[in-house]
Amino acid sequence: MKTIPVFILSGFLGSGKTTLLKQLLQVCIERKMKPAVLMNEIGRTDTDGESISGLLKNTHLEKLLDGCMCCNKKSEVTNCLKTLLSRKPDMLFIELTGVADPEEVVDSITEPELLQLLYLEKVITIVDAENILSYNNVFESDRDLVRTTRKQIKVADYLIVNKIDLVSYEKKKKVERLLRKENSSSPITYTTFSQVDINEIFSINHSVMKRFNIKRKDEPSDEKAPASFSRIKSISLPLTTNTTKKQIERFLKKWRSDLLRAKGYIPMTDGIYLMQSVMNRVNWEPSQFKGECYLVMIGVNLDIKVIKKDWERTIKETIYAE
Repeated sequence: MKTIPVFILSGFLGSGKTTLLKQLLQVCIERKMKPAVLMNEIGRTDTDGESISGLLKNTHLEKLLDGCMCCNKKSEVTNCLKTLLSRKPDMLFIELTGVADPEEVVDSITEPELLQLLYLEKVITIVDAENILSYNNVFESDRDLVRTTRKQIKVADYLIVNKIDLVSYEKKKKVERLLRKENSSSPITYTTFSQVDINEIFSINHSVMKRFNIKRKDEPSDEKAPASFSRIKSISLPLTTNTTKKQIERFLKKWRSDLLRAKGYIPMTDGIYLMQSVMNRVNWEPSQFKGECYLVMIGVNLDIKVIKKDWERTIKETIYAE
């Protein structure tokens, strides 16, 4: 049985991983290659999986929801990968949740059950140029999250600095210095909308499986292991009535200090929209989504009970206003 190359897509919440994945899948289709995808969402609702399912046959897509592959979902990874490999793909993409530690995931795919079936080809880390400096500043962000973003950069084979159109030249140079401090050798590509030369990603070297100098669990480490990300909460809020962009954005603004990302399919009078919010920026695009609409919030120490009560109050106000 041939061994299958694995590409890991890493990067913090909202950096552009799914946008890149769509491009990779499209190129695979054009080249008549058969890809398989394992997607991990920290929430119970699969927004990103819905957005790529049309590019893949369902038999070549596996999803791990409501948890992180490097933490509470780690035991399920092997079974999902074996299921995908049984369908004999040409290559396999793993899109990590934004708070996953790539080192742990890399270690998990080298378990004895998988070692003869696949090999790690590349860790691709996508960096949000607009927000990475804030994520990396211990005075503005959470220490565990800072540690995770640094590791995502450190183990990358290929670094993509996305949303470069949203930053100044001076800020771009600061981002570059940060990346080079953590990773002095991997190539860096600057882009918008995750548009990169796909040939660079598919330049596969079959001779050696790179290990990125990742420490095994039984090796000493000079850095304290990051704690579990139990303080990162995700809340899925149902939407059964039409609302407006202004109402949603006003609601999200209330929780901005603790919110990492929000996304969902939002019903409005003129149709359904896919909404994605990262830090202070909210993007909207029309969608053909046919399922039940919802809003997902991901953040640090979000007060779920308080947010749900406020959401119910917001929805009632919307209904009364109609």
